Amino acid sequence: MWAIYMALAAHLSKEQALKQACPSCDATQSCNCSSMGLDLIPSGLTGKITTLNLAHNRIKQIRGHDLQQAVNLRALMLQSNQIRSIDKNSFGSQGKLELLDLSNNSLAHLSPVWFGPLFSLQHLHIQGNFYRDLGESPLFSSLRNLSSLHLGNPWFSTIRQGNFEGITFLNTLKIDGGSLSQYEPGSLTSIKKINHVIISIKRIDVFSAVIRDLLHSAIWLDVRELEFSAPEKIQLLRIMSSSFAKKISLKQCLLTDATVPGIVSILEGMPKLMEVQMKDCTLLGTGQWFKRIHANQSQSLRVLTIENLSIEEFYLFTDLQSVLDLVSHFRKVTVENAKVFLVPCRLSQQLLSLQYLDLSMNLLGDQSLEHSACQGAWPSLQTLNLSQNSLSNLKITGKSLSHLRNLSHLDISENNFGEIPDKCEWPENLKYLNLSSTQIPKLTACIPSSLEVLDVSSNNLQDFGLQLQFLKELYLTKNHLKTLPEAAAIPNLVAMSISRNKLNSFSKEEFESFKQMELLDASANNFICSCEFLSFIQHEVGIAQVLVGWPESYICDSPLAVRGAQVGSVQLSLMECHRSLLVSLICGLVFLFILILVIIGYKYHAVWYMRMTWAWLQAKRKPKRVPAKDICYDAFVSYSENDSNWVENIMVRQLEQACPPFRLCLHKRDFVPGKWIVDNIIDSIEKSHKTLFVLSEHFVQSEWCKYELDFSHFRLFDENNDAAILILLEPIQSQAIPKRFCKLRKIMNTKTYLEWPLDEEQQQMFWENLKAALKS
Repeated sequence: MWAIYMALAAHLSKEQALKQACPSCDATQSCNCSSMGLDLIPSGLTGKITTLNLAHNRIKQIRGHDLQQAVNLRALMLQSNQIRSIDKNSFGSQGKLELLDLSNNSLAHLSPVWFGPLFSLQHLHIQGNFYRDLGESPLFSSLRNLSSLHLGNPWFSTIRQGNFEGITFLNTLKIDGGSLSQYEPGSLTSIKKINHVIISIKRIDVFSAVIRDLLHSAIWLDVRELEFSAPEKIQLLRIMSSSFAKKISLKQCLLTDATVPGIVSILEGMPKLMEVQMKDCTLLGTGQWFKRIHANQSQSLRVLTIENLSIEEFYLFTDLQSVLDLVSHFRKVTVENAKVFLVPCRLSQQLLSLQYLDLSMNLLGDQSLEHSACQGAWPSLQTLNLSQNSLSNLKITGKSLSHLRNLSHLDISENNFGEIPDKCEWPENLKYLNLSSTQIPKLTACIPSSLEVLDVSSNNLQDFGLQLQFLKELYLTKNHLKTLPEAAAIPNLVAMSISRNKLNSFSKEEFESFKQMELLDASANNFICSCEFLSFIQHEVGIAQVLVGWPESYICDSPLAVRGAQVGSVQLSLMECHRSLLVSLICGLVFLFILILVIIGYKYHAVWYMRMTWAWLQAKRKPKRVPAKDICYDAFVSYSENDSNWVENIMVRQLEQACPPFRLCLHKRDFVPGKWIVDNIIDSIEKSHKTLFVLSEHFVQSEWCKYELDFSHFRLFDENNDAAILILLEPIQSQAIPKRFCKLRKIMNTKTYLEWPLDEEQQQMFWENLKAALKS
């Protein structure tokens, strides 16, 4: 069947083969043909298709007829191909197309003719190609509905006036202009409003010219890969102070101590700026801003986000005295993964309006937190995230924050608290506390009684015995609990997650006590009797949602194992209640099937055919003709151990002592020690001019002689040459040779072979004939 398939596939046309590579294109509305090695757009596209994904293939050209029938396409993804050319009428029938992605291809020139029929297009991605400019004619003038435009590449160098003619509004404009060196002023002024501008330009003078055209149109300026390293060039950015942007993002940028004051001054001067974001940036310096930052304090800036800031000498960083006057209006501050080990007390006291503070993934310890949250610090703070720091004493942590009267949400997860004390001080209005992954072995009265939400997941808890009258949500996932918490201790609980614990079962009384809950997640536990248990909660419990079981569970696997399934809609089948019987039956059937395969394989010589296949593969991977320089022997001798006396004492002496002598390869003396015997056989036959088979009854029964014959069966006989010489040491009928060696049997019936004569007078003629055969 495999051979027939290969023969038919060889006769398929190229288009049929491509069509077969993406069969879903014929019948479905969404067609995913990505990463299939296609060289052309598949044929057979119909008007039913609305989404066509051809990304990550080897397509080099879009032909005029490729998409002619796909008249209802809404999205066409062609990114990461090798497209060099697009025919003029390629998109002529795509009037409904809304997304076209041609990014990361090999387009050296762009033509407005391509986009002329695409009057419904909203999203166009053409970045990552080879073009150096956008052409002389307006490229996007027909795209009146365009919402997002991504353009540019490492070779993109020029933007001219008129390039963006016809576009009045964009939600997103992304310009990859790492090599942009020529920008004609006014090129972007035709766009009246852009919600999000992503700019990657390395030259500050060009960047400044672009910003000048975006002063009143850009809402969010997203600046990437720009180096703010030269103080004298910062003056070119003063134009930004007139920008009406509400958000500024600096990503993968470089800043220094010498340029930070100028940048802060510019940002503070922006009249509508509300949010500043820095992500994956690098600061060269230690905050030694000797020149105090002078700026009009921004009345609109409220949000500051710093993520993944790299400061090589962070341990030398100063106390930020120069920015104290600029932070009083901040309401939300995030400084994540920036190696913060201390927030100066004076700086904390200046954050008068701060409501949200995220200091996660830093180096704050118990003593540094006590200093950072000093008296008068963060007076308006409501939410504090200190997860993934170096806190180790829960009592000190609680006491350090106890004066924060407005604090209601506290996340101190993924710290290493371990044992916790019996009593702690906490902010009086604390409602939410996250203590997950903090190595807590036991809960005590240290936990504040005012909580409404408590998360103690991923700890080492054996039980839960706290009295929390106001608690509404409790998360106990991934602990070691064997029983449910007492309902009387948490009377107002609405939702509880106790999955991935060691619960064995629930009693009727436990369930009845939790009837006021809306959600109970008890999945991934060790329930013993699933059928009766599920029947009980289905008919007698009033909880709206009960989640038990898990897709991986081998004990309680039922429709309830699907997360979020309603208990009342469950119908248990007989098979679900007798899972062990089902598993036993399947195992029995599998064992019977394997046994039948073994019997059939033994009867029909499956092992022999596998060995033959291996020999064939070994032969195929080597060249048909071994170079003459690699030939070491005149003949390889294949014989049975029972015939070794004749071979080694008679034949070897006659041939190796002849004049000229013949060099023979014998397995006893010439095989490489330690090498796999099959490889020894293959290499010896390959390195010999001839192969001598000494046939006898013993030869036919020898296992290793079969290996040698197997390889020769492919390597020698199939080549129809004279490399094999057959010697009959004793009379043997061709029928005695196993039927599997059909070609050997045929050769013995059709070709001459040498037969060892018992008459001494005839033996001399035998040796002469053998020597002549070896020399041929």
